[in-house]
Amino acid sequence: MKVGLEIALSDAQLDATQANSQRQAAISVFALPEPSSRDVPLNLCLILDHSGSMRGKSLDTVKQAAKGLIEKLTPGDRITIIAFNHEAHVLVANQLVEQPADIQSHLDRLTATGGTNIDEGLKLGIEECAKGKQGTVSQIFLLTDGENEHGNNDRCLKLAHVATGYGLTINALGFGDNWNQDILEQIADAGIGALAYIAAPELAVTEFDRLLNRAQSVGLTNAHLMLKLAPNTRLAELKPLAQVSPETIELPVTMEGDIAIARLGDLLVDAPRVVLANLYFDLLPEGSHTVAQVQVRYDNPLTGTTTASDIYPITLQAVPTYAPHPNPEVQTHILALAKYRQTQIAENKLQQGDKTGAATMLQTAANTALQMGDRAGATVLQETATRLQSGETLSERDRKQTRIASKTVLQG
Repeated sequence: MKVGLEIALSDAQLDATQANSQRQAAISVFALPEPSSRDVPLNLCLILDHSGSMRGKSLDTVKQAAKGLIEKLTPGDRITIIAFNHEAHVLVANQLVEQPADIQSHLDRLTATGGTNIDEGLKLGIEECAKGKQGTVSQIFLLTDGENEHGNNDRCLKLAHVATGYGLTINALGFGDNWNQDILEQIADAGIGALAYIAAPELAVTEFDRLLNRAQSVGLTNAHLMLKLAPNTRLAELKPLAQVSPETIELPVTMEGDIAIARLGDLLVDAPRVVLANLYFDLLPEGSHTVAQVQVRYDNPLTGTTTASDIYPITLQAVPTYAPHPNPEVQTHILALAKYRQTQIAENKLQQGDKTGAATMLQTAANTALQMGDRAGATVLQETATRLQSGETLSERDRKQTRIASKTVLQG
């Protein structure tokens, strides 16, 4: 299996008489399926909160959702189940899925009791999941319904980066309305995983299945985007690279000489990771210019090899008489990033007590969502803005829905 890569500029031309210019490059990266290649085995680790607040329907539904996931795994896949409250223990050690019913039966032993220590669950899950990472796609589903009252959020983030170093992807699922969206988003973003919101118990199966389908679509792992800049090209100083699909994530960038490197994590065969690069150029004379080169380094779990893709140029035309020719698809990606950043500004204003400023920015984000065709997201953002404008205090549910609407294009 190899990497597919497509590049589009916000405008493929610029003014040859202008001293400085800016363009966004949308870089789509995906795994190319090969008819002869077999499916990559999945190494799935479930880290499940069974604290006292999960009592009743909540824990029962999560157990059923977890059993449903196990049912969908194949004999070549691996499973680990970690349970945590204020401490953590291994419910099912890392093993091949050979007797699904036996594995499922361990879930029946879970009862809701105690407090919440996310980092202990995460630490144990990483240790167990890493045992099965060779030749597999390793995915962690971390589910919690509460604040990390007995743990340490900084330690959670350090562990998330440890997981990334092992090639494990963490997907974070917030259950109900009392989890900390900031820490779960940071945990998921650290490994370029997904953040999911289970607003009601009956949605647990849907969200688990969605993430499983995504995990089963992974063809290549541990991908890194490498962007080599021409002498007349530079990246924006602040937040130069961001993923905008399948969800919006600000990407940390490291520089090695004139090469900017960002980790993309897993590559899917049915949905590209789209990265937006914010590029600036000095005066370019009339003609065609290669302003940067793109390459992707990735692991193939089936062969155990690390490979670099072909090198793809980013080319634009400097013209003496310039008229804008914006690329509609890239404009949509730019709007997706703007929607996320506008919502982030609104949340910061709200934390500072500036409800009016927050409402104004959320209104702007709602309009941005409409411009990009995200009507469901626009509705959520507009409703949140309206509540603030009317003097209401946002509920925890409002805050969660707003965060998810900012990061993704909502369905429905």
